[in-house]
Amino acid sequence: MTSPLEFDRKHIWHPYSSIVNPIEPLLVHKASGTNIVLEDGTELIDAMSSWWSVIHGYNHPELNAAAIAQMSKMSHVMFGGLSHQPAIDLSRKLIELTPASLQKVFLCDTGSVSVEVALKMAVQYWLGKGLPHKNKFAAFLGGYHGDTHSAMSVSDPINGMHSMFKGVLTAQIFLPRPPSGFASSPGEREIASLRDNLANIADKCAGLILEPIVQGAGGMYFYSPDYLKAIAEVCKEQNILLIADEIATGFGRTGKMFACEHADIQPDILCLGKALTGGYMSQAATLCSDEVADGVSKSEAGVFMHGPTFMGNPLACSVSIASINLLLKNNWRERIALIEAQLKTLLFSESKNKNNIADIRVLGGIGVIETKVPVDMKKITAVLLRHGVWLRPFGKLVYTMPPYICNESDIQKITDAMFEVSTIT
Repeated sequence: MTSPLEFDRKHIWHPYSSIVNPIEPLLVHKASGTNIVLEDGTELIDAMSSWWSVIHGYNHPELNAAAIAQMSKMSHVMFGGLSHQPAIDLSRKLIELTPASLQKVFLCDTGSVSVEVALKMAVQYWLGKGLPHKNKFAAFLGGYHGDTHSAMSVSDPINGMHSMFKGVLTAQIFLPRPPSGFASSPGEREIASLRDNLANIADKCAGLILEPIVQGAGGMYFYSPDYLKAIAEVCKEQNILLIADEIATGFGRTGKMFACEHADIQPDILCLGKALTGGYMSQAATLCSDEVADGVSKSEAGVFMHGPTFMGNPLACSVSIASINLLLKNNWRERIALIEAQLKTLLFSESKNKNNIADIRVLGGIGVIETKVPVDMKKITAVLLRHGVWLRPFGKLVYTMPPYICNESDIQKITDAMFEVSTIT
C-alpha cells in the first residue's frame, strides 16, 4: 500500500500544480487558532489565512457551535421554492453592512461563481432595458476575478494566469492598470484618460469590474481611493454598471469593512466570498441594487437565469452569520490597525537583507515583499518549517494576509520568514 503522500503525488491535482512533476505538499493533521499542525507534529503559523479566508483562526468554538447547531436541524435543503431562517438572517446582515445601494442578495457557491453571477446580472439588466448590444465588460490590467470561464475573461489577459486561453475566452475590454500607490492621487491627465476610455466603449459596455483598492492575485497591487472614486463617477456618467469584486478585500482586510468604503462609493453589483464563512466552507454572495434587480426581472426571461444546487446552503449561511457576528464584536478595526502598524514597522526595518527586494507595501492586514527575481518555491519549504510559518509566495510576491487573531510574536515570526524566503532564488 502506498503512503498517503505517494498516493497524493500520483493521483491528486493541487491548485496551479503539475501532475507530472508536482511540489510535494505538507500533510496537515489538524489546525487550531493561528496554527496548522502537520502529521509529524510540526506547527506552522498560517500567514495566508488559508488563502485569505480564515480570519478568526482555525477551530473557533463559536463557529464550531454554529455549525453543530445547524447540522442538528439540516445541513442542506434546496433553495428553489423553499427558504429558511439562516439565509434570511444572513441576507439581512449583508444588506446592513454593505453600501446602501445594495438591496438584493444572491447566495451562491464560490467567489468565482459570484463573479459569473455578477456578469450575468449585468448582461440581463441591459437586455431588460432593451439594449442587448451592451454585452461587453471592461476590466483593468493586473486584475484577477477567478478561474471559471467568464471570470477568466475579465482577468488580466497578458500577465495573468489565463493567457493561454486567448481565443477561447470572450474578448473583453482592458483598461490600463490604475496608477500605483494607495496614498497617491491621480492627476488630471489620468482622470481624463479614464473618462475618454470609458466614453469610447460606453455604447457596448455592460459593466466595469474591478477589485477595489487592492488587486490581489494579479500582483498584490494597491491603488488610490481617489482613483476608485473617479472610476465610480465616470461609470455613472457613461451609464456603465460598476461591479466591485470584494472577494479578497471584504470583511475588514484592508482596514475598512469593505474596500469600497475607502472611496465612499456605491457599486451597482458587489461580489463576496472567502472570509464570508471565516474559512469554514465554501460560500459566496452577489449583491445588487434595486435598479439592477428590476432591469433583470424585466428582461425576456422575466427571472434571473442562475440557480446553483447549493445556493443558500443553511450550514454555510449559519456559519457565515456567526463569523460576521464574531468579527463585529471583536473590535476588528483595532486588530487590523495593530497588525498594519506592526507589519509596517517590521517590513520597513532598515536592518533586514533587502538585496532581492524591489518594493515593500502594507495596507491593513496585508503585507507584501515584491522581489526582483522570483523566489524558488521548491527551496523555500525547509526555510518555512524552520521558522514555523506557512507562506505561499507566487512569482515575485512574498506576502502575508494573517488571521486577525495573530499577536505580535506571530507577526514577528511571519515577517522574519518573509525576509528569508525573499532571498531564495
